[in-house]
This record gives sequence, structure tokens and C-alpha cells, in this order.
Amino acid sequence: MHSIEYYQEKFNAHLSSRVTEKEPLTLYQPMSYILALGGKRLRPVLTLLSTDLFGGNYKDAFNAAMAVEYFHNFSLIHDDIMDAAPLRRGKTTVHQKWDINTGILSGDAMLIEAYRFLEPYSATVFKELTMLFSKTAMEVCEGQQYDVDFETREEVEISEYLKMIEYKTAVLVGASMKMGAIIAGADKAAQKNIYDYGLNLGIAFQLQDDYLDAYGDPKTFGKQVGGDIIENKKTYLYLKSIELGDPSQIRELKDLFSIQPAKSEKKVKRVKEIYEQCGASKATKEAIATYTVKAFSKLDTLTVVDKNKEVLHKFGEALMGRKV
Repeated sequence: MHSIEYYQEKFNAHLSSRVTEKEPLTLYQPMSYILALGGKRLRPVLTLLSTDLFGGNYKDAFNAAMAVEYFHNFSLIHDDIMDAAPLRRGKTTVHQKWDINTGILSGDAMLIEAYRFLEPYSATVFKELTMLFSKTAMEVCEGQQYDVDFETREEVEISEYLKMIEYKTAVLVGASMKMGAIIAGADKAAQKNIYDYGLNLGIAFQLQDDYLDAYGDPKTFGKQVGGDIIENKKTYLYLKSIELGDPSQIRELKDLFSIQPAKSEKKVKRVKEIYEQCGASKATKEAIATYTVKAFSKLDTLTVVDKNKEVLHKFGEALMGRKV
């Protein structure tokens, strides 16, 4: 196995060689535009890495990795439309640069292309990959709907929130790794364990995103710290505060979250104080650690060489130690 950086380099080179623009340009240019915005490409990289982990050749996983990356970017285009987001990775979003109809259609085309990338695999592997891919795609849509529903709901349970982030974020991480295991011919038990590794790491990653949104370093976080608080989003920190806080803290927090979104440093400061006073910030860090440990426990069940497991341990540790 190689380093994460090695797989990133190889995948980026492959992606660049496969992305082409053709007529109608107004359909294909937005697709190449969002792919060119970059990112760490962690999901497709995990597909390549997982194939190597189980004794396959990572080059055989390029098509599956492309499917994962196209699907992920399809979801970003549509998410940005739903959120009316002006920026993605610091650049103008597709629907703002072109228009909403173009964004919808280009996103649809990326989803179709994602499935087409799976076509070259053998019949057996193709069936396994597409069944997993379709299941995951539907779960991502369900997770997005839960997220939309929570915006207008007065009460949200922590268990519901965890299910939402599992579906919206974590299942694609797990599926990315399981696809690599399928391509490598790993047994069903190994496929499940590597999926569970990715799933739990994905949940920990999203919980850490919640935490960093409130407590990240503004110089390195890459977006406005306190954005979730300003937008009144019911994150894990908020829900844990409702669970752990005393009546006065809960009442104040709900009052603060009834204020229409506005750039208020005073509001952000006070909400963070409540998070700390009632123990929600500590509980969130503990939850991040719990899901990370769950992920690592799945590695111990794999019958692969220890040095390969160590690559995944280091990857998880780096992901959890990030400041952005």
C-alpha cells in the first residue's frame, strides 16, 4: 500500500485525463467546472486504497473511484441549489455562475455518468457495485431530506440527528471503501468491516465539523466560524445542550436560536458559552472520540498485514486531528 498523498496524486491525474467537454457546452462545462474546484478527493482515494488493502490493484478501481467522485459532486451541485449557496470552496457555485436549470440538469448528468463509470466491470462485480451504489445514493437523498425537515422542526432528537449525518455524509465514505473491497474480491465479512470503518469515521468527521464550526481557528477553518450558530442550525452541540442544560440555559438557547440569521458576534459568543457551561462541547468531543474508536476497532478484525492497517490508522488520526 501507498500513502494517501500517493493515491490523491494518481486519482487527480486520472480524473484530469477523463474529464472532457463536448456539446452542448452548457451541460458539460458546469460538470468540469465543479470537478476543477478541487478538494482532497478523500472518497475516491479511499476506494483506491481499499482495493490495495485487500490485495487488488488500485488501478482497477479507477472507474469506481470516478463514480464516487461524480456522485459526490452531483450532490454538491444540488445541495448548493437547495441552500441557495453563493460559494463552493471559495468559488461561485454552479447555479450562480450559470443558472438554476443548468445546475439541475448538469447535476443529473453527473449522476448518470457516475453509473456509466461502473459499466466496464464484470457482470458479477458490476451487480455488487451498482446495488451498493444505488442503496447509498438513496440514503444520501434521505439524509438530505432529514436535514431539510430539521430546519423547520421545533424538536429534533439526537438519535435522529445522528441518523441524518450517517445517511447524508457517512454512508458514502463507507460505500467508497466497500467498493474497493468488492473490486479486490474480499470476502463478505471483510467488506462489511471496512464499510463500518468508513461509516464510523464519516460520522466522527461530521461531528468534528460541527465542533470546528463553533471552535475552529478562523485563520485555517476555511469558512466563517460560528456559521451554524448564525444560521440557527440544530447541530450536535445544540441538541446536546438541550439535553444537558438546565431550564434557564435551554430557554436562553432557544431564544437565541429564534433570532433570524444575522452576523452577531455577541450571539455566537453567548451560544458558545452555553455549550461549554452545560457540557455540550465536552460531550461532542467525547462523541467524536467514541466513533473514531469504533472505526479503529473494525480494523482489528481485518486479516490484512499490520503495516496496511497502520496506513488507515494514520489516516483516521490525521482526519480527526485536522483544524480545518
